[in-house]
Amino acid sequence: MRRFFTYALAGLILVSAPAAMAQGRDRGADRKQQEEAAKKKSRDREWNQPEAPLPALRNAGPCPYVKVLYDAGRYIEFEGGKEAAGNVVYSGEIQGLSSGCEYKDAEPIRVSLEALFALGKGPKATSDRKTYRYWVAVTTRNSTVITKEYFDLPVRFADDRTMVTEKLEGIVIPRASMETSGSNFEVLIGFDVTPQMAEFNRDGKRFRVSAGAPKAADSN
Repeated sequence: MRRFFTYALAGLILVSAPAAMAQGRDRGADRKQQEEAAKKKSRDREWNQPEAPLPALRNAGPCPYVKVLYDAGRYIEFEGGKEAAGNVVYSGEIQGLSSGCEYKDAEPIRVSLEALFALGKGPKATSDRKTYRYWVAVTTRNSTVITKEYFDLPVRFADDRTMVTEKLEGIVIPRASMETSGSNFEVLIGFDVTPQMAEFNRDGKRFRVSAGAPKAADSN
C-alpha cells in the first residue's frame, strides 16, 4: 500500500502541473514547462519498466486447513455433572490458533502450529493444580483420520484464570505425489472431552462464570 500511494501521489502531481503552468504569466513559464516535461519523460521511463518478479514461494501449494474442532473447543467440568455456574470445577477454551507449513517438490508437508489456551479454576475446584489433556489429529479433508496424538497440559493456577501458549512442531504429512497439495488435508485440535462435555459444546451452552473477577471492596 505504501508503494502504491507514492506512485498515485506522483501521478497526481504530473497531472496537475500543466494546469498550474498554464495559469502562470511569468517569464520563466516556458523554461519550467520544459523542465516538467523532461521530468515527466524520465518518470514515465522509470514507471513503465516491467515489474520485478515476486520471490518464488517455498511451498508447492496451499497449507492444510488448521482449525479447532467445535465439539472439543471448550472444556467445562461440572461437579456431579450438574450444569450450573456454581458447579464449575475447571474450565478451558482454545481461544487462538495460528499455523504455518513448508513443502516443495515431492517432500512431505511439515506443519507447525501455536495454540492459545484460556484456562480457569471454578468455585468447586479443590486444588491449584490441574492437568488438561488435548489432542492433535491429521485427517484427509472432511474425511478419514490419518493420525491422532494426545498431549498433557499441566497447569498451576496462581489465580482463578491463566493463559497458556502451546507451540507444536514436527507435524509431518506424507504426500502421494508432487500433485498432492496441502488443501487435501486438515489439522484439527481439541480438548480430550467426555461425551457429556461434547454435547454441552455442541449445544452452544455458555455460562458467565464470575471466577477470577475482582471482589467488591469492603464498605467498612
